[in-house]
Amino acid sequence: MNKYELLAIYSASLSDEQKDAIVEKYSKLMEKDGGKVESVNRANPWGLKKLAYRINYKSEGYYVLYQFEATAEVCKNVVSLMRIDENVLRQMCLRKDK
Repeated sequence: MNKYELLAIYSASLSDEQKDAIVEKYSKLMEKDGGKVESVNRANPWGLKKLAYRINYKSEGYYVLYQFEATAEVCKNVVSLMRIDENVLRQMCLRKDK
C-alpha cells in the first residue's frame, strides 16, 4: 500500500452540512475500498479560497486535503468518481515518496 495526498476543490455554493457530507462521502469511499484515511485537514483547513481563474463560472472554491494510505486502484476509483461529481471543481491525487 502506498501513501497518497488528494487535494479536492469543492463548490463554494455548498452549505456547511453539504460540505461535511461530501468530505465524509469520499473519506468513507477510500476506507471502503481497503484504504486508511490518515487525516483530513479539518484541524487546519484551507477552507474557502479565491481561485486563480474561473472554473465552471465559479471564482471561489472550498479546498480539502486528504492524506491516506491505499492501493493505486483506490486512488484511481476516487478520482474517477470525483470527475463526474458536479460539486467537485478540481482534484489531484499524488503518491507521496517513501
